[in-house]
This record gives sequence, structure tokens and C-alpha cells, in this order.
Amino acid sequence: MIIWFWSDTHFGHTKMIEYATRPFKNLKEMDEALVSRFNERVDENDLVFFLGDFCMKKSSEASDAPQNAFDYYRNQLHCKNIVFIGGNHDANNGTKTPIESVGILHGGSRIHLTHNPKHANEDFKFNYCGHCHGNEGTFRKLGRKSVIVDISVENWDYYPININDINGAHSAWLKGGKRA
Repeated sequence: MIIWFWSDTHFGHTKMIEYATRPFKNLKEMDEALVSRFNERVDENDLVFFLGDFCMKKSSEASDAPQNAFDYYRNQLHCKNIVFIGGNHDANNGTKTPIESVGILHGGSRIHLTHNPKHANEDFKFNYCGHCHGNEGTFRKLGRKSVIVDISVENWDYYPININDINGAHSAWLKGGKRA
């Protein structure tokens, strides 16, 4: 079992293509690419922490205009084990998660998971967040000993990401690499 992290898919949100400068021609192409990239990496029995902003409540632009967009998109993701952390667009979209943040111990690191980096906690070595869509860099310092990692799909070529890939990118960042 691999543990994955993913955030800010905004399924069914046409304007997200423009807002986040996503490389998709239309909503159908974006939604299909996101589902495909998820299912390409994540196995049925893996565990995914989804850090908010899963989908719009209803998408009139989606090919079949689902009444319950959450179920429509969730059912396309082959993984059985997804823990949803609420984002600012998840209040009325069917996500129905009471979780706003959670702390985990994974790969020897204490990691705080939340959607908005404003809710990051510098008592954790790492804070995995979404919300920023790459606009504030993939990594940034929080206090003296903590780092915020932007898990938004824009930072990871629209794929879910695992801790090994995050740690590798973090090491490159510490050495002055590309992900700033």
C-alpha cells in the first residue's frame, strides 16, 4: 500500500482552467485527464489523503450534468481508501467530511494535513496544504523548523504525489533546485 496526497482538482469547475492557467482546452478534457492521472498511479488498496476542493456542487458543463457531482467524480477514482479533508469549496458539494485538519506520522516525519496554509501548524516539521494552486511556490518556510508543501495539482503535473517524491523535491529545493 502506498500513501498518496492530492489537492484542488476542482472537478466540474470550468473557470479553474483560466484561474489556475491549467493546460486543458475544456472541462471535459480537464476532468478526464485528472481521473486518468489518478487511476494511472493509485491502486485500489492504496490510501489517499485529499486536501480539499474536490469538485463543484453541480457542473452544468459536465458531459452528463450530474446532480451529485461528488459521487459522479468519486466513483471514477478506483481507490477505495480516500480520506477527504474539507476545502473552502467543499461545504455544499457532497464531500461531507468533518475533517478540517489532521496530523499523521509518515515516513518518519510528523505531517500536518490541511487545505488552507493559513491553518498550518509550525509544531509539525511538514505541513501539506492545498489552496494556493502553485502561486506561492511548492515549498516555503513556516517559522524556524517547519515547511509548507503545496500539494495542489498544479505543482505535481496534475498527479497524486507520494512522500518519496515530495521528499526528493524538498531535498532539491533545499539545495537550491527548481521547486521554489
